[in-house]
Formats: sequence, structure tokens, C-alpha cells
Amino acid sequence: MRPTKQIYKNYTENDFLVWKTLFNRQMEILKPIASSEFLKALEEVKFSSEKIPDFLEVDALLKPSTGWSIETVPNISPQKIFFEFLSKKKFTSTCWLRTMEQLDYLEEPDMFHDVFAHVPLLSNQNYVNFFKGLSDIALKNIDNPKAVELLGRIYWFTIEFGLILENDEIKVYGAGIISSKGESEFCMSKQAVLIEFDVDLILHTDFRTDVIQDKYFVVESFEQLYNSLAEIEKELEKVLEKDMDFVL
Repeated sequence: MRPTKQIYKNYTENDFLVWKTLFNRQMEILKPIASSEFLKALEEVKFSSEKIPDFLEVDALLKPSTGWSIETVPNISPQKIFFEFLSKKKFTSTCWLRTMEQLDYLEEPDMFHDVFAHVPLLSNQNYVNFFKGLSDIALKNIDNPKAVELLGRIYWFTIEFGLILENDEIKVYGAGIISSKGESEFCMSKQAVLIEFDVDLILHTDFRTDVIQDKYFVVESFEQLYNSLAEIEKELEKVLEKDMDFVL
């Protein structure tokens, strides 16, 4: 059974080795390709290869800056619970780590994905403004499965697999890329399809969770993401209305 609370003393030598191995391997890949905002945020939350993050210490750094904190959960949260926590500025995270045999792929997210890849940017105000705003829209539509599915596409192509333009260079910020060796390498290859951020197009773009992505949307800044919330809500309503007209 997965733990529902982080008990730091329960981490084993193997856990620390897994964290150190994954951290060092990813940082070697990420330093030249990761967003400067992510690299700065990594320092703000004081993550290092030598220490598994202590959630209490991370909360103490995040709360004074953006008001966010970590809510420990055993597994992936149901959508309603997930968005309710986000709306309260709480990011749901697991506190268990994969094994050495699972370094390259894990079907469900462990704390390396949740914490290393997601948590640092919770110190970035524009990023969390977008994160919370998207969750607020999701809660408004939580009883509409189609709306939640469409908003899931926005989440997927931004929070999980987003790229950002910095000084005319494409950089990585999406957590699904940040925590994945294969995804980090592929998104910068000539095979990857890079698309300018487009709310309407994202709402009409499906994705698969079991493969390396083949297309990525590029934003100009986290401020652009935050400013897109009104458009997201407007375009979502349009798509849902069209679906209703089709049904009628």
C-alpha cells in the first residue's frame, strides 16, 4: 500500500540512490535545454542530488513566495480531488520512489516525477497563476466529462509537455519532459513537431499517454499562459456548444 504521508526517516539507502541517480542523469540532459525559469526554480526550492526533498522544508519555502504547498497522496488523484486541491494552491504528490529497475519507465508517477519535475515551478508566480486558473475552470465544468477531457488536453500540452521560447531558443518546462530521459532527448530532435501555442488547436488535439509525444506546443512565456485563461474558457464553451448542436 502506498504511503499517504511522507515519513522522512522511512526512506532507505536505495531510495536515496534512486533519487541521486535520476537527479544527476536528468540534470546532465536538462542543463542545456531546460527553461531558465525551471533551473532558477530548482535552486529556489533547494533541490539537490544528495537529498530527497523533505515536504515540510519545501512547503516552508513555497508558502511565503506563492502560497502553494504539497498535499501528499498515495497514487494519482481522481480528477475532482486533484483540481479541488489545485484550486486551494495545493499540489498533490506521491512520496514514494521507483526502484532501480524502473529508472527508465514507470506506468504511474512517483515522487521523482511529481516533485522533481512539478514542484520547483510552484515558486513561479505566473506559472502557478495559470495552474490555479486552469483548475478553477475545470472545477466549474467537473460534471461535464467532455469539458474535463478537453481541459486535460490543455493540461497535457502545457503543464506536462510544454516548451517555451527563451532568447529565440526552444526550452523545456513541462514536467512530463523534465522527468523523462527519452522525452527530454526526443523533444529536441528533428523528428519532434513544434507548434506555436494555440488554444483552439490544442483543444482539438488528442494525445496518448503510453508513448513518447510526437508534437509539442511552444509558449512565449508563462505570462502568456496565464493570459490565455480567458481564451481557454471562451474556446471551451464554443467547442461544447458545437457538440451540443451536433447531438441535437
